[in-house]
Amino acid sequence: MISFFNLAGLGTVVLSSFLLFTGNNGSHQLLSKNPAPASLADTLHYPEETHFRNLRQLTFGGDNAEAYFSYDGKYLVFQKTSAKEGIPCDQIYIGKIPANEKEAFVPKLVSSGKGRTTCAYFLPDGKHIVYASTHLGGDECPPVPDRSKYGNRYIWPLYASYDIFMADTNGVIVKQLTHAKGYDAEATISPDGRKMVYTSDKDGDLELYIMDLKTGKEKRITHTVGYDGGAWFSPDGKKLIWRASRPQTAEEIKEYKDFLAEHLVAPTKMEVYTANVDGSDMKQITSLGQANWAPVFMPDSKRILFASNHEYKRGFPFNLYMMNGDGTNRVKVSRDKGFDAFAMFSYDGSKIVFCSNRNNGGTRDTNIFVADWAE
Repeated sequence: MISFFNLAGLGTVVLSSFLLFTGNNGSHQLLSKNPAPASLADTLHYPEETHFRNLRQLTFGGDNAEAYFSYDGKYLVFQKTSAKEGIPCDQIYIGKIPANEKEAFVPKLVSSGKGRTTCAYFLPDGKHIVYASTHLGGDECPPVPDRSKYGNRYIWPLYASYDIFMADTNGVIVKQLTHAKGYDAEATISPDGRKMVYTSDKDGDLELYIMDLKTGKEKRITHTVGYDGGAWFSPDGKKLIWRASRPQTAEEIKEYKDFLAEHLVAPTKMEVYTANVDGSDMKQITSLGQANWAPVFMPDSKRILFASNHEYKRGFPFNLYMMNGDGTNRVKVSRDKGFDAFAMFSYDGSKIVFCSNRNNGGTRDTNIFVADWAE
């Protein structure tokens, strides 16, 4: 899914873009154990964040993103880049969530270490995951775009070598799920484990598809020009929610298609959309401008949590907001001065995980945080 903090693949929309907004130069430093200078002092839990209880930081260095719960709530799967640790581009890790303060978070590598990976997600059995990888296209990290050619805009590469794979939790790939030429990534799984929703450009545009994991049969969900991605099922399995960047004018459409022809997308303007799982009753939920993305349904399958920079003309901070399913009653949930995004609720609704620039000692590190959720 695309990552906005390095804003790197904004689910990996999302590790790539925020690094751009923060001016990340691609270097990463582990968080020092020594106190940061007063000018760089950071905050773990802001007083206004009343929905978080027992907030705990799990990682301390590098770019850690798209951390998602196993169905039993005991594990997280996520992607990580850390040049200092010899991880030049995103790889997939699994870690057991500590049961108490004395227990450490010790993730293990489960992707091959080859190519670039993104958008991992657990299956209900807790023994398998899905994720996208470029490893069939080569062992090395694929090159990043030269943004100077595009006015230093945030540009996200659509690596044609991305395909989606199913692996066990020891890292053994058991099945290749997508085979089409072009970009296939940003997958999540339905609550019953039977279906997978993902983004692909195999029909000439960035659209959403739902695959039956048993039969391999697919249905295309979106049919509008523009980027549709980062889709999730609602907890009750009845709806989809995703981010979309839909060009409106002839000039915007031309620019979008020109980028797409170069296997690129510039999704800095995104809004939240929902639909039934068959694609019917499609609705644009937000009209806030700028980047509104990484949306998920809350445990009641009615309210929505999403990340947005709409309050800030300079493009950041990104914070978490919740709202009703129709976009009303929007409430600001998180308060970091840099980046909060990639939120997910545990399946029992008791916990939330998200990724943030908070408490990073003045570095550009993005780390994983887990908290009890309080209504």
